[in-house]
Amino acid sequence: MHFKQPEILYFLFLLIVPILVHLFQLRRFKKEYFTNVRFLKALSIQTRKSSKIKKWLLLTCRILLLTCIILAFAQPFFESKDSKNASNEMYIVLDNSFSMQAKGKKGELLKRAIQELLEETPENANFSLLTNTDNYWNTDIKTIRGELQNLKYSATPFQLDNIIAKIKAHKSAFKKDIVVITDAVGLNQNQLKNIDTENIPYFIIPKAEQKNNVAIDSVFIRQTLDDFYELSINTTNYSSDFKPVPVALYNQNKLIAKTIINFKNKKETINFTIPKQTFHGYVSIEDNYLAYDNRLFFSISKIKKTNIISIGAPEKNNFLSRIYTDDEFNYSSFTLSTLDYNSIDKQDAIVLNELDEIPQALQTTLKAFVNKGGNLIIIPSETGSIPNLNALLNQFGATQFQSLESNEKLITKINFSHPLFAGVFENKTNNFQYPKTKKDFAISTTSPAVLNFEDQSPFLIGLRNAVSSVYVFSAPINILNSNFQQSPLIVPVFYKMALSKLNNGINANTIGNNSSYIVSVLLSKDEILTVKNSEEQFIPVQQLLNNKVQLFFNDYPEKAGNYTIYDSKKAIENISFNYPRTESNLDQVNESILSDYKTSDSISTIFDKLQTNRSDNQIWKWFIIFALLFLALEMAIIKFVK
Repeated sequence: MHFKQPEILYFLFLLIVPILVHLFQLRRFKKEYFTNVRFLKALSIQTRKSSKIKKWLLLTCRILLLTCIILAFAQPFFESKDSKNASNEMYIVLDNSFSMQAKGKKGELLKRAIQELLEETPENANFSLLTNTDNYWNTDIKTIRGELQNLKYSATPFQLDNIIAKIKAHKSAFKKDIVVITDAVGLNQNQLKNIDTENIPYFIIPKAEQKNNVAIDSVFIRQTLDDFYELSINTTNYSSDFKPVPVALYNQNKLIAKTIINFKNKKETINFTIPKQTFHGYVSIEDNYLAYDNRLFFSISKIKKTNIISIGAPEKNNFLSRIYTDDEFNYSSFTLSTLDYNSIDKQDAIVLNELDEIPQALQTTLKAFVNKGGNLIIIPSETGSIPNLNALLNQFGATQFQSLESNEKLITKINFSHPLFAGVFENKTNNFQYPKTKKDFAISTTSPAVLNFEDQSPFLIGLRNAVSSVYVFSAPINILNSNFQQSPLIVPVFYKMALSKLNNGINANTIGNNSSYIVSVLLSKDEILTVKNSEEQFIPVQQLLNNKVQLFFNDYPEKAGNYTIYDSKKAIENISFNYPRTESNLDQVNESILSDYKTSDSISTIFDKLQTNRSDNQIWKWFIIFALLFLALEMAIIKFVK
């Protein structure tokens, strides 16, 4: 037992006072007997004995009464079993990712968690609240009531390790109690490895009653016809109950097509045919589960002709004019002697077709051209200078030409996962007429191959950076050395290599993807581009690239939708943003990884448990009760004991 005011115990010495008074009253007197009272002798002896018992009882009651009063003022208590952590700071981690839209027994998981925090958190409790995107340090429930009530779902996935790192970095002289409220969707062992033994969190895992969900994953142009686009929409059904799902297509918020997806497999693709015009809208499905992945926003810009030139002998460039037709390309062919260097900056792609020598001035110009968003296609010459060619390649990566080999090889392998072939092939196939080459250069590279020979050596390599690509063939493709020009592969390969990021069909960016976007516009140094729609406006990080601007969006915008890029008040181009689909699968929960951690069913249970374990057992009230009982007992003795 401990005392908050131990100095009060010195008053126990005052208990000697009633004892002294009592002893004074019990002192012996000499007795004289008178004749007329002698007959009372026996009665006097009996009365004296009764009086002594009464006085001893009163003394005991009074001593106990005073003792209880003194002890009560000293405030005795029994120390709690977890008293050493009574000064801990509270940190509440609240997952507001989109998977918390799922419905539990009492509604959406996030809204129910917020309601419980508002109702069950003690008003005098000081804590810090951290969500996927926001931090509220050293606050209380009254202060952040409005913020909690207006808390929105975040496109940022729940990363517990990042939030724990923030808590650790928040300097404090006290230990920390951490309460994590999450549905554990996507939570893995790596996110738990940085949790130290001193600050083991409590986990509250609200559970969804229904884990079915249907999501729109992506959209792409499956086929481009003369007057129409054929769109393909990829969807995923995260359930075992494949019910039909309505799907609709909107352009400028106007319904233009509607159908139903009948799921036979987990993944299904549905096609729409739309006019070959600009598009700025979304595709939408209707289900009763997560709402955030039911829309996918995308834009199709007005078709811009791609500017492309080839540099090489005219007879070797003839096949390019049949691929780069006037309806989609502004194509020109030059020899090295007739090339106008000033026209290079205006191009989207350049083909170096079997040049024996690449001048240093052209190498320098091509490096600047690639850095500013242009695509470069390099076809080596059988008689070209290898050191000269390698000097150019050194500027773009670790790819080098080696010796020329005179062995006939078949081109047998297509890298279907390479971005160059995105949307080109409906199905993977290995059954096609293999093109071949008679001579090729051995190449050392760390970049992925687009096409491979039968011996797994590369035939076509793609060197990609943030804004452009450099494609390198390992062999000349003239008709004397190869039949690649007669292969069906040549059209999609050269067609896709010429397309820059300015004109790649559908625009459907992902928020937080950190990829860049290039806009074809000429700005002065003081001008900036703004991205906005009716609800949100922001200025992205931007870099001038001559007649182009490279935009970096980072974590903007905050809300998915259709946006427009503006130069001052002039609309430049439409652009669309979508939430990442990382939260769509509600079965991504592995509760076994939390077996070593403390879990609870509600925040009120945790607060009650912490208060019970860390609150001292105050017993001064009991001494007040005992004092009153002894006072009552004293009054009873005085009244009833003779």
